[in-house]
Amino acid sequence: MADSGAVSWLSVGLRCRCPRCGEAPLYQGLLTVRERCAACGLDLRAQDSGDGPAVFVILILGFVIVGLAALIEVKLEPPFWVHVLLWPGLIFAGAIYLLRILKAMLIALQFRHRAADSDAL
Repeated sequence: MADSGAVSWLSVGLRCRCPRCGEAPLYQGLLTVRERCAACGLDLRAQDSGDGPAVFVILILGFVIVGLAALIEVKLEPPFWVHVLLWPGLIFAGAIYLLRILKAMLIALQFRHRAADSDAL
């Protein structure tokens, strides 16, 4: 089992793994954090990323989607129904993908900077 300094928060976040060992999956389902790490036994119930990931997703995804929608509208001038069919699926998939990564990164950073408190849980 590695200590909190040995596992990169960026690597853990991108792979959505346990912030302590970096081995077991962090999520049970799409966005539900597991109660306990299957590899190292870290209690993950107290790990909460709050609203931070959602704020970042709104800003990042909003910027990208609005830019792409404007670009497609200006370059291709598609009918309105093309936008209606294209963007909702991309927004939903992008939001889930970014939420998983950003939530894992913020949990990893929280664990890294409060490792003594997290070990006591």
